[in-house]
Amino acid sequence: MNPTLSLDLANEAATLRLGARLAALARPGDVLALDGPLGAGKTLLARGFIQALLGEDEEVNSPTFTLVQTYDTPVAPVWHFDLYRLTQPEEVYELGWDEALAQGILLVEWPERLGPLLPRQRLDVALDPSLSRPGRRATRRRVLLTSRRQWDDRLGDFA
Repeated sequence: MNPTLSLDLANEAATLRLGARLAALARPGDVLALDGPLGAGKTLLARGFIQALLGEDEEVNSPTFTLVQTYDTPVAPVWHFDLYRLTQPEEVYELGWDEALAQGILLVEWPERLGPLLPRQRLDVALDPSLSRPGRRATRRRVLLTSRRQWDDRLGDFA
């Protein structure tokens, strides 16, 4: 069984708060697979997560061009991956993937690019911006949190 929780987020501030709530529950070794189309709020959620651990002044941008950005936090190193530009799953090893899995908390945008390398134990965070009105910037979104074993006991904290 994979427990799933559906949340409707009214605006960008709610997405940042969700990131902060997830950060409060995160532990070293956690993998959060952030899924959704361009503009769905993956980086916004990651920003809320990282700023909750390091403060609101911490600049958090999508690592679209660098592919990975690391943050030293009091809990554990946070590795923020953006795998959009990966052409083969194995390319992730060049980004420090093994080191990240061994000691950090991983926020992974475009997790499907990992194929079979995507860890089975993880939290899937699927962001759907379709709640926003057509033609407008996506600020409202539905989020599905699905535990893949690792977060089973923690999803109850969202009820």
